[in-house]
Amino acid sequence: MPKNKTHSGIAKRVRLTGTGRLRRQQAGLRHKLEKKSSRYTRQHTGRIGVAPKDVKRVRRLLGR
Repeated sequence: MPKNKTHSGIAKRVRLTGTGRLRRQQAGLRHKLEKKSSRYTRQHTGRIGVAPKDVKRVRRLLGR
C-alpha cells in the first residue's frame, strides 16, 4: 500500500497539539496594522481551534 502524503500547505498553517487537537492562527494580522485597533490586534493573537466542520478534512490532509 502506498503511503499518504501530507499536504504541505495545510501543514504550515495548522498544528496538532499533544492531546490531538488542531490549532490555527487567526487571520487579519499580516499588514495594515496601524489602521486596526489595539483591541482587534489583541483579540486576534494566539491560536484557536479549527472549526468542528473542518476537523475531518484537515486531519485527512495532514495524513492522520
